[in-house]
Amino acid sequence: MNQRQTLVTATLLSTLVLASCGGGSNSSSEIPSDPTDSERVTAASTTATTHPDCDTGKLGSFYWEIGDANGPRAGSSVGSGAPGATTQFSIASASKWLYSSYVVQKVGVRPSDVPYLNFTSGYSMFFLPLCQVSDTVGSCLDGNDGLNQNTIGKFFYDSGHMQQHAVAAMGLGALGNDALTTELNSTLGDFGLFYTQPQLAGGLVGSASSYASFLRKILRGELAMGAALGTNKVCTNPSTCGTAVATPIDAESWNYSLGHWVEDDPVVGDHAFSSAGALGFYPWIDRTKTLYGILSRRSDGVESNAGYNSARCGRLIRQAWVTGVAVTSGAPTPAP
Repeated sequence: MNQRQTLVTATLLSTLVLASCGGGSNSSSEIPSDPTDSERVTAASTTATTHPDCDTGKLGSFYWEIGDANGPRAGSSVGSGAPGATTQFSIASASKWLYSSYVVQKVGVRPSDVPYLNFTSGYSMFFLPLCQVSDTVGSCLDGNDGLNQNTIGKFFYDSGHMQQHAVAAMGLGALGNDALTTELNSTLGDFGLFYTQPQLAGGLVGSASSYASFLRKILRGELAMGAALGTNKVCTNPSTCGTAVATPIDAESWNYSLGHWVEDDPVVGDHAFSSAGALGFYPWIDRTKTLYGILSRRSDGVESNAGYNSARCGRLIRQAWVTGVAVTSGAPTPAP
């Protein structure tokens, strides 16, 4: 265990001790005017272990963490054999936030890049199978580089936008996994994330701890993505938006910004920024840009909407932390 991991572990252990000493709370409790950290930890922990949307029978075992620009403030493993802060998973679509941050850090928010990063470029024909370990960014795109004229200017959630952009706009076509990881690290910093598939929208592997380092750097204003959060966002749900074609989250109406979601649903949304992965890894930054959080898990591969399922639990933990009141049933309270 390196020094950073030791510090993270020590911080999490101290917060969990606080959680074990705090009193219980429920969704009907009066919201404290200024919750203490002990109240926040207890509320978040209770929510993670009691709300039906966080049930391990549905999600499997998971690890959650909440922190700020300075480091973790609370976290816990939930369920039998649950992962921890340093357990590595394929983070799938949570990779999108890293790639978009790389682009913004490297070249800024150029108008020509925006359609590729908010998925309105028309490059929506990236078919399975996924990129192979032996592929380069360019060879992975071969045969998957089709432009669909009917989706230009319309939201279509698809890996083709970023893969095409990486080759045509960023000159990354010749890079394989190792070189792509080096390029990402040289621009954003080395967080311990690495590519196992040279697929910009879904090929990274990492842990809650490594991804949290990236999110904290955004919160500290050390990455240009901090100022770009929520910019150039577009509506995404075809049932409520005439310029949306395909989305993995159709039960609510979120928006999509530069490689990340904005949880703007008018019924339950709190306007957080997030990037849920198809296997259940769910990282977020709250709307005030002062808190980050992660729900880390890996589904068994047959769970439908695993990323959204994690978001439903993770946002309740977020609400409980902010208010100091556990949410043990019902839907989250929307933010104005």
